[in-house]
Parts: sequence; structure tokens; C-alpha cells
Amino acid sequence: MAADKMAIICFSGDLDKALATFNLATGAAASGMEVTIFFTFWGINLLKKPRGRKGASSLLGKMFDWMMPSGPDKLPLSKFNMGGLGPFFMKKQMQSKKVQAVSEFLALAREMGVKFVACIMSMQVMEIPEEDLIDGVEFGGVAAFLQEAADAKISLFI
Repeated sequence: MAADKMAIICFSGDLDKALATFNLATGAAASGMEVTIFFTFWGINLLKKPRGRKGASSLLGKMFDWMMPSGPDKLPLSKFNMGGLGPFFMKKQMQSKKVQAVSEFLALAREMGVKFVACIMSMQVMEIPEEDLIDGVEFGGVAAFLQEAADAKISLFI
């Protein structure tokens, strides 16, 4: 029998999908579930420190670093990004409706004990050093996540 757990793969680095990830994670945690989010590929951008990062060492790694957002406050929208205006309008709408920013959801999830796991393979491919991520992140591979998912009642891919 599966435990009272939720396992989420956060593959996307888009604002709207990050909101869905943290809304579901905090809702499940508030319901007493144990929650793990496995951040892979573009999802790892949510965990990056906004400044003071070491960065990549190779030219291709530096290009990845330059092209990808750093942290939850710099995310594009998956639809209607409009050259960066879409996130601005979405954030204004969220404020007017009293919806938390992604960075606030992330902090709340951490306070609620949601476990954040960064995919080691994705970090290697994109040359993201461990020290460039926020504190408290665990590091693991697909086998570690699969074990979490196998033990969970709910597994989601966002």
C-alpha cells in the first residue's frame, strides 16, 4: 500500500507550471502528506540563487547559464510570454487577486517540509554547480526519485 506521499517531477521552468507545482505541493503538505519535488532540466532554474553564483566553466555551459533564468522571479510564461511582457502582466494579476509569487510559494513549501531534490544528471549536462542552488536542496538521480514515486499515492509530472 502506498504511503500518504506525493511525488512531483518539476521539468518545466515556466512561471505558470511552477505555480501549479508549488500550489499542489503546498496543498498536499497542508493536508498532511509527505511531498518530494524532483527538479530536472529546466525546472532546476527555480532552485538557482538569483545572484552570487559560480556558474559554468565551459563555453556551452556558460551559454546555458546566460540563456536560462536564475530563480523563481525570472521565469517566462509557457504561453503568451510576449517577449517578457506576459510574466509582468501575470504577476500584476496575481497581486491583484492576492496570489503568492512563485518565490513565496517556494519559501512556504520549504517551511512546510517539502523535500526538494535536484537531478544530478541535469546539473551535469547544464553545468550547474551545487553551490549555485539555494540552501537545503538535496541531490539525487532518477533511481532516488523512482523510489519516492513508488512509495507515493500520487505522482505528477509538471
